[in-house]
Amino acid sequence: MNKGKLYIISAPSGAGKTSLVKQLVFDVEKIIVSVSHTTRQMRKGEVEGKDYFFSTTDSFKKMIIDDEFLEHAQVFDNFYGTSKKSIEETLHDGTDVILEIDWQGAQQVRQMLPSSISIFILPPSIEILQQRLESRDQDSKEIIARRMRDAVEEMSHYDEFDYLIVNDDFKQALIEIKHIIFSHRLEKNRQLSTLTPLLSRLIIFGESSRDY
Repeated sequence: MNKGKLYIISAPSGAGKTSLVKQLVFDVEKIIVSVSHTTRQMRKGEVEGKDYFFSTTDSFKKMIIDDEFLEHAQVFDNFYGTSKKSIEETLHDGTDVILEIDWQGAQQVRQMLPSSISIFILPPSIEILQQRLESRDQDSKEIIARRMRDAVEEMSHYDEFDYLIVNDDFKQALIEIKHIIFSHRLEKNRQLSTLTPLLSRLIIFGESSRDY
């Protein structure tokens, strides 16, 4: 069975993770971003099942009790979580899945699925990270300061990830992520599901040729 691969992609706010993942999914076939469950209110323009699966706090907590999440966390007053069943079904179909989660969620997923591949996106400098946050022009100075503190905490866990990518040049960073995806698609166990008929013919030919 040519099962898909689970990729964990984490980064501090402002490192460009969302833009990279969006372009990656647009460019590469058979890879999707997992849609999380959340208890926060739907925002204008968001679509149920595309941006999030929106649920009540009670139903979310029941899913926790029923062990339906691969990972989950509480962020301020809201809960966020990744459905175990949804991930398993998608991987079983041979499609790769991306989880955009923080380092704490990444720890939970790696414990449950050690075969997952984790990628951490870094900014080229702390100064550029702050410039990117300020250029959004949508947060107060206090919020930006908090995001910077959170970013430092997030980046301190870089050593827990399999791959590190610096998003200085967007195109180069995107190419590097693609190389990771494509290299894992060439692993022997994934290739065998499609190459077994060819390998059989090659080996049979090799064996028959020795008879001459």
